[in-house]
Amino acid sequence: MADDKKLVESITSRDVDFAQWYTDIVKKAELVEYSGIKGCMIIRPAGYAIWENIQKELDARFKETGVENVYMPMFIPESLLTKEKDHVEGFAPECAWVTVGGSEKLQERLAVRPTSETLFCDFYSRIVESYRDLPKLYNQWCSVVRWEKTTRPFLRSAEFLWQEGHTIHATAEEAEARTIQMLNLYAKFCEEVLAIPLVKGRKTDKEKFAGAEATYTIEALMHDGKALQSGTSHNFGDGFAHAFDMTFTDKDNKIKYVHQTSWGMSTRIIGAIIMVHGDDDGLVLPPHIAPTQAVIIPIMQKKEGVLEKCEEIRKRLAGIKIEAFHDEKIRVKTDDSDKTPGWKFSEQEMRGIPIRIEIGPKDIEKNQCVIVRRDTREKIVVSLDEIETKATEILVSIQNDMLARAKAHMAAHTYEATEWEDFKEKADTKPGFIKAMWCGELDCELKVKEEAGLTSRCMPFEQETISDKCICCGKPAKKLVYWGKAY
Repeated sequence: MADDKKLVESITSRDVDFAQWYTDIVKKAELVEYSGIKGCMIIRPAGYAIWENIQKELDARFKETGVENVYMPMFIPESLLTKEKDHVEGFAPECAWVTVGGSEKLQERLAVRPTSETLFCDFYSRIVESYRDLPKLYNQWCSVVRWEKTTRPFLRSAEFLWQEGHTIHATAEEAEARTIQMLNLYAKFCEEVLAIPLVKGRKTDKEKFAGAEATYTIEALMHDGKALQSGTSHNFGDGFAHAFDMTFTDKDNKIKYVHQTSWGMSTRIIGAIIMVHGDDDGLVLPPHIAPTQAVIIPIMQKKEGVLEKCEEIRKRLAGIKIEAFHDEKIRVKTDDSDKTPGWKFSEQEMRGIPIRIEIGPKDIEKNQCVIVRRDTREKIVVSLDEIETKATEILVSIQNDMLARAKAHMAAHTYEATEWEDFKEKADTKPGFIKAMWCGELDCELKVKEEAGLTSRCMPFEQETISDKCICCGKPAKKLVYWGKAY
């Protein structure tokens, strides 16, 4: 049995070294492998299957709002990237450049896309003429490159996968409505599918996207008390429209500039799933997003009839739709490898498969099986006559319970501070969000970062007044801000 524990023993405890625990998880669960290119990761089948489920779910939700998919080139001419001053200044330090094509030096260097605003702007300027052409609601699934100095799988890498939506509208009101709509879509997706609770709000001007009028964010809290920006939605106003001459003839026959939005979510959300739900035995995947939702593990599988009964159960479960998961059929497999049951249990736990179904000769005699929940390790004896109903109920219960636990963790690690010394003490001793008032001045935001080591995560939509003065300078407060350390 000692060999059966190797998977678990090789994981560093979360409370000993959270960063090493995270690295152990992504490696041992075979989510990623390091590549020969510094900062770039190989996403293995187990990791990519999670991304495929995220992509499938998000893509369907986008299309329900009228969004269509397109694909843009991965190269951006320097002259195009530099058209919007704030934008290029924000991304220039992270750009990777192509200067040679084949054996010829290029007349103009090309950026490997760090994001695609300028490409979409150039495209829209070519195809939009009249108000009748609006709105344009486009999204693309692609990879982007940002030459990061410090990298970590999923959380920060030189190349990563994401989706980026880019829309243009006739009015500022329509653009703002779309910006908020997509942020709410992300938040609902994270709660319903990933079982991750969030704080929704607006970024400060210091933290907003380069070139945006306003950036809105969803902020999740990891197990170690650090925040993770999990999705953003930007209102660009008509700034890019002026730079790229994106105009249209309106109903009044006047030439006007379009109003633009951009919104995105990337593979870093897989990092959030790991850090919100994982434990010292490996991944804990929410059933809705898990590539495999149930694994059947035969006990004494060489005994007559055991594997046959496992296959019968697999077929029965594979035909069942779960209403709570958009009527998707249960994703179930049988592990009939020649490994010991103990190893299979450990592997199922490492990979975060929500339930395992144990069945052996004695269970078959009793017309039963044992269902073990990954999240709580609870063992439930289930009659084979009720296997479809019980398995469905347990999967839905796990999904709901995981969200409830994550909400409780966030609530328990969200603090308030109204005095500067108390704020700094909490920043030093209580990992999590700290709610505190802010005057709106950049100097105070910078002082909070310098002296307390925290950044503004967002100004939440649900504003409270916990004090009438700024936590930093004592002047009249304008906004409640969530502050925290972040990945």
